[in-house]
Amino acid sequence: MRRLLAAAAAGLALSLAFDPVGLALVVPLAVAAFVLTCRGVRLRRGFLTGLVFGACFYFTHIFWMTAVAVPAWLGLAALETFFIGLTGAAAAALTRHRWWPLTVALAWVALENLRSTWPFSGMPWGRLAFASVDTPLERLLPWIGMVGVSLVWALAATALAAAVVSWQARSRAGVRGARRVREALVRPAAGLASLAVLTTLAVLVPWQGDVVDTAEVAVVQGDVPGDGTNVLNDFRQVTRNQADETVALAAQVAAGEAEQPDLVVWPENSTAVDPFYDTQTHAQIERAVAAIGAPVLVGAMVDDGDDYVLNQGIVWDPETGAGDRYTKWHPVPYGEYIPLRRYADFTFGELRTITRDMRPGTRTDPLDADGLLVADLICFDVAYDDTLQAQVSNGAQLITVQTSNAMFINTHQLEQQFAITRLRAIEAGRWLAVASVNGISGIVAPDGSVVATTPKRTKAVMTAQVGLVDDVSPGIRVGPWLTRGAAAATVLALLLALGTDLRRRRGSSPVPQETTDGPGDGLTDAAEPRSGDARTRLTRSPR
Repeated sequence: MRRLLAAAAAGLALSLAFDPVGLALVVPLAVAAFVLTCRGVRLRRGFLTGLVFGACFYFTHIFWMTAVAVPAWLGLAALETFFIGLTGAAAAALTRHRWWPLTVALAWVALENLRSTWPFSGMPWGRLAFASVDTPLERLLPWIGMVGVSLVWALAATALAAAVVSWQARSRAGVRGARRVREALVRPAAGLASLAVLTTLAVLVPWQGDVVDTAEVAVVQGDVPGDGTNVLNDFRQVTRNQADETVALAAQVAAGEAEQPDLVVWPENSTAVDPFYDTQTHAQIERAVAAIGAPVLVGAMVDDGDDYVLNQGIVWDPETGAGDRYTKWHPVPYGEYIPLRRYADFTFGELRTITRDMRPGTRTDPLDADGLLVADLICFDVAYDDTLQAQVSNGAQLITVQTSNAMFINTHQLEQQFAITRLRAIEAGRWLAVASVNGISGIVAPDGSVVATTPKRTKAVMTAQVGLVDDVSPGIRVGPWLTRGAAAATVLALLLALGTDLRRRRGSSPVPQETTDGPGDGLTDAAEPRSGDARTRLTRSPR
């Protein structure tokens, strides 16, 4: 019970690392406490401990999902909690063996990546790297990417856990004074020092891509009528607001009060109906594009037959009309499509409103906006690694994020997503423009600083001159390899650990699985017997 209570407290503490609190320092402390609660128990108890930790963390972290529906919050949080339970079971298995500070950290990252992508696209919210905004660790992002930064956080946590275990082992052995400090803390301290040196180097030698050109970018936030939570209540006014703000910008440009933009970014759900078939919507877009005389990246819902819809960013050129399109890669399950619809009837409750499934996109090339190469991300796409890595690797010079967070306008989801957005700019080493239908919109520099933003629930246009970068950061290149490496290393470590445990259980006598020699000095369950007398004492039946 003490372990479960400690795991619950650690899970709640980890939620404080993210907005609205943003206390990143608790990340290694909370994860270290979680690892310690899983150490020394069987897999089933490790799984249970992980469930308790995961539930207290995740149900708190994404409480904003209740704005969609309470069942959606319960279902999604429960699914993610299951994966954190698996992390607890993995920690229980791995902490019985040498090198566990490394293998447990790798297992955390591997299972974090798994739950972020599977099933049904997964849910990346709550990755350790997302707590790095405005901390020194954010400087590591262009060097080692999101996966690498999550691994650094996890290694810091397991090093702390190793220090606690080693200190307790020396205390039980009767080691005192300077010797206990030296024997217990030297190795964990060396690990933490290595991570500190790595971070310091990233701060002192930041990665910067060469700026090959500049562009003037405008971001439009048109606002949503009514209480601001539903873009569908008056979707025509939403489109009209975007067009009106763009036309107003064009008037400022004509009067010499603003620079002529090279690109105008509208948010997701700028049109809730297909602009190629709805004449009113089409006319509003044409009016705005003709006035501004520059490509407008329109966030539109586009029909794909009778049963499907596409969530797209469409480059609308003043001369050639609609051109390149990016289709959202990661539609939200049970929010934008119904998984397994063909096998079960989901036409009940709020799911009844999802009459058509949203197809995912596959585009890997950046959009061409009159020669400006743009990596587009739509809403939750910004939390996934794959689509950004693909577009930047294929030549994108600028990043845009189109989002419609209207239903979350009164929650902390907006701040959490904006923090992730800033981290993506740092990771890719590129300027980023984010357009939200009613907040939070902004323009972010490659160092993560916000050069322009506007309050929520307001109509506004932001403009800024941005640099265009062709270089691909190391973090974008190594990210996929770190993901695969963490998964492979975790599978191998678990197979070795479980195989060793099985052989021990089949042995003639139970031998504790601890050793005080080598790299795992004092970091596993109990001391390995060093003599026949010690073995006799350990295996003697109690009187």
